[in-house]
Amino acid sequence: MNLSLKGRVTWSFIIANLVVWALSIIVFHYLNGLNHEIEKISVKSNRVSLLTDEIRISAVSLIKYQRRILTNTPTPQQIDKIINLCESFTSQLHTLDSLYRDPDVKRVVGQMLAYVDSLKIDLSKGTLYERGGAGSAKIGELADKILDSFSEFQDIQYGESVEKDQQIKSIINETKRHMMIVLIIGFLSTIILALVVPGKIALPFKKIKDAIRELQDCNFDVSIYYSQDDEIGEIAREMNKMIHSFKIFEELRADRISVENRKFDALANMVRKPILVANAEGNLIYMNNRMYSILQVQSEDVIGKEMADTMIPSNIIDTYELAIKRRSKIENSEIVIPARHNEEENITHTEINDEVAERPEGESEENAEVIEKVPENIYEGYANVIPIRGKESSLDYYLMVLSTEVFT
Repeated sequence: MNLSLKGRVTWSFIIANLVVWALSIIVFHYLNGLNHEIEKISVKSNRVSLLTDEIRISAVSLIKYQRRILTNTPTPQQIDKIINLCESFTSQLHTLDSLYRDPDVKRVVGQMLAYVDSLKIDLSKGTLYERGGAGSAKIGELADKILDSFSEFQDIQYGESVEKDQQIKSIINETKRHMMIVLIIGFLSTIILALVVPGKIALPFKKIKDAIRELQDCNFDVSIYYSQDDEIGEIAREMNKMIHSFKIFEELRADRISVENRKFDALANMVRKPILVANAEGNLIYMNNRMYSILQVQSEDVIGKEMADTMIPSNIIDTYELAIKRRSKIENSEIVIPARHNEEENITHTEINDEVAERPEGESEENAEVIEKVPENIYEGYANVIPIRGKESSLDYYLMVLSTEVFT
């Protein structure tokens, strides 16, 4: 699927928003689940605490009335009060039993229910009114058993309270772990999106940038390959057309320069005077055949090189440097080009001088002509430098014409 640049940016924004929304929803889900778990445990704990307080009050009231009827002669009103307490106590124990699934708690609650029911039955008997009878002793025993069972229940409840705290801590730690995993996954997903999406968007621009750099280096054998049919693809196609036009223009320009160089070479050789052309940096860029003949050099020895690195005579170099420094015309500068001798001629000349020095005076005159042979100058004349100025000083050219006659 080919997407435009605008479409890519839009979809990237949508995906980033979806990732953020997904992370937010997942984090909210875990926090909400943690809140529900803690709320569930807290509600149950609060209900159990309230029931425990009610049972404690009922148990204390029951023991209080039980002691009254054991120490004094019971009245029907006291018996009815204790029976009502037993019924309320039974209802509370049934509610407490429905809140637990622990077998130990159910066992203790069942024992208290049994003791309370037994207490109700004994209270309904008339033997209770007989002071010091077996009924009073049994009621006291049942009250003690109810109290012992309630104490055992409180011990179990304390253990469950500790377990409840550990359970809440475990839920919190588990929620933290899940949230941390989700955040790490979201962070890695964000990094992947940050690496992939900008790269997909920036890659075509990198290709265009590389092509522009190649054009800056005058390399026109380059093209931008981009197959997507979007805004960047249009730019790439237009730039390829432009590069093709530049290449054609460069070929035409090179052909034109070649033609002009051939014309200039033909005219320079027709002048029959030595001619040199250098640029503003002091590099030789042209010499006609007459100059090659005088200097006895090849084109690869001098063209494109600095004159100081070639066998160009120093007076020609000095004249050029003066013209480049002044950016002005130089007229009638004296030029002397000495003859070049090879090593064999120098060796022979040295041997002859040594031999003549060793001979007697009479014989030395015979070779005087040999000794008096001094190397001759190939060229003696004058140089005229004509600057050909460009838009900038770095684009200037300097034409030197050698002549044996003084320019007037």
